[in-house]
Amino acid sequence: MTSNMLRVAIVDDHPIFRNGLARSLSDEPGFEVVGEGASAADAVALFNEHRPDALLLDLSMPGGGHQALRSIVETDPAATVIVLTASEEDSDLFDALKEGAKGYILKGVNASTLVSAIHNVVAGESYVSPSLAARILTEMKGETALPQPAAPRNPHDDALALLTPREEQILGLVADGNSNKEVARQLNLQEKTIKHNMTRILQKLKARNRTEAAIFLRDARSRP
Repeated sequence: MTSNMLRVAIVDDHPIFRNGLARSLSDEPGFEVVGEGASAADAVALFNEHRPDALLLDLSMPGGGHQALRSIVETDPAATVIVLTASEEDSDLFDALKEGAKGYILKGVNASTLVSAIHNVVAGESYVSPSLAARILTEMKGETALPQPAAPRNPHDDALALLTPREEQILGLVADGNSNKEVARQLNLQEKTIKHNMTRILQKLKARNRTEAAIFLRDARSRP
């Protein structure tokens, strides 16, 4: 295989789905399926052995997909794990993103959308199936939040205070659901400048991905 192949591992306990997905991705130019598994233990072992560019992970499996995700991210915080699941539960979605998933894709997605999403996530973007993305934006904007009593100062507030005005502006646009390209267009900047700023923002906030960073900002803005 050439060095520019995108190496993918697939972990799902339904063999018909897993095998079909593996064949589909193997037929895509530039993709190499380096391993398949059916359990949380398989997911961790595959990641440690192959260090794939992306690991597609179901949540419902022996050992639990969430446990596998936490173990992999603990081993390598930069790991690119994309949840590919049938679950539309808010708890699964938000827990997976907080645990370090770089993407959350619902099964039933067509092949071209899945391939595009994998490419985008590997390139540093995040991806959530459109039918679920609106829930994240609603949550970030606090439209469903109930009034809460005053809370102690959150440690993330101190990290947010380290952001420059430009970095906070960029993070605010990301929190509104804009991609790097859309942020760059709105601010008349180059996309690579936005990517560099997002890298610094994640480092300052010690956030695992852009979604988590946006949630930190949402939480800070929602407090009086």
